[in-house]
Amino acid sequence: MARTLLGKLKRGLFMTHTEFLEKAGDTFRREGPVAPANLDRLEEALIASDAGVELSLRLVDALREDVRAGRITTAGELRPAIREQLLSLLRRAEDARPVAGVSEKPHVTLLVGVNGTGKTTTAAKLAKRKQEAGSRVILAAADTFRAAAVEQLKIWAERVGAPVVHQQEGADPAAVVFDAIASARSKGIDEVLVDTAGRLHTRSNLMKELEKVKRVAAREVSGAPHEVLLVLDATTGSNGIQQAQQFGAIAGVTGVVLTKLDGTAKGGVILAIADSLKLPVRWVGVGEDVDDLLPFQAEDFVDSLLEIESGDAPDESV
Repeated sequence: MARTLLGKLKRGLFMTHTEFLEKAGDTFRREGPVAPANLDRLEEALIASDAGVELSLRLVDALREDVRAGRITTAGELRPAIREQLLSLLRRAEDARPVAGVSEKPHVTLLVGVNGTGKTTTAAKLAKRKQEAGSRVILAAADTFRAAAVEQLKIWAERVGAPVVHQQEGADPAAVVFDAIASARSKGIDEVLVDTAGRLHTRSNLMKELEKVKRVAAREVSGAPHEVLLVLDATTGSNGIQQAQQFGAIAGVTGVVLTKLDGTAKGGVILAIADSLKLPVRWVGVGEDVDDLLPFQAEDFVDSLLEIESGDAPDESV
């Protein structure tokens, strides 16, 4: 199973990985001293992958200092050095936002974000992953503003075999969440996944509805919502940072789902999200199929980006 997921991630990162290595050129050659051009190309590769200019400069400046201090003496040492930096960055974000524990069921997760990011399909795909992990899941169709949103969720939910709680178009989203939690309790269901309406910071009425959804969830279940996942479209690259900042203030985002990773060379935005927002990426979407939502693993992402095979990665258990 793990090898299957890693293979899917590598395929999903193909465009980012290819662009990164093309820009990096012979930066990671195994022999010879480090030339200034090696570090310049690495910097360019990070920026091109949408890791962000400020972060890219900071990471490579740290390597330049290591070269000046004699801690790095050959070009072959650059790959493990940048690997360590990237892993440290991603793990700091994970440590800053650990997954909340649940004192009572059901566990409530809100999926938030603007329309077009794949939020509704992500809700159903996430339900499938949770079911595969042994949880009983119910979906709440709280996107009552967008035409056909409920029908779309129902179609996807049928594909993954998860029940859906819904009301008519235009209904109060908080009422849908209330019903979903009540249904989950009565049936002994472990998790409630809430598909919310696509909201922009300029739509104050929709933001107020999101706040109401959160209040209702908190009133019904201690600590809810236990997780608020912001669904971002990877093809927007660093523009997704602005969306995350806007939603973070209102929704209390605890993690990110990055969709459409297979359709872009901007996968480095994962690094920018971790650095600037201190938010972990929890899941990545690498295709349209129902099994194409993958749990994010920092080591797999970094090694796939840098073209490090599992046998070549340093043994961190030593």
